[in-house]
Amino acid sequence: MEKYAWKALIKDGCLDEYIRRHDNLPEDMKNLLHEAGICNYTIWNVGNELFGYYECKNGIEFAANVQSGSPIVQRWDEYMSDILIMEKDPNTGAQPLLRQVFSFD
Repeated sequence: MEKYAWKALIKDGCLDEYIRRHDNLPEDMKNLLHEAGICNYTIWNVGNELFGYYECKNGIEFAANVQSGSPIVQRWDEYMSDILIMEKDPNTGAQPLLRQVFSFD
């Protein structure tokens, strides 16, 4: 199972709203994440920084392909744009994959 990690910035004063929106994640977004094979998805915060991690049952490329161009993802990104600063990879449309430099099991 491939691992995927990303980072972003939350706009000043918007962390509580960010958490609220994720506490109320729409069913169609949950279904899309399942369809993409995404599991064990967690997001951490320190200051204005966010760090996300998930595992891809069918590989990163499959997960990216399911999400790219999805109207569900486009709608979510637009919904989050007023509180989130997120770089996007021009090739995948997703957050740039962070390079893993250490792992301990």
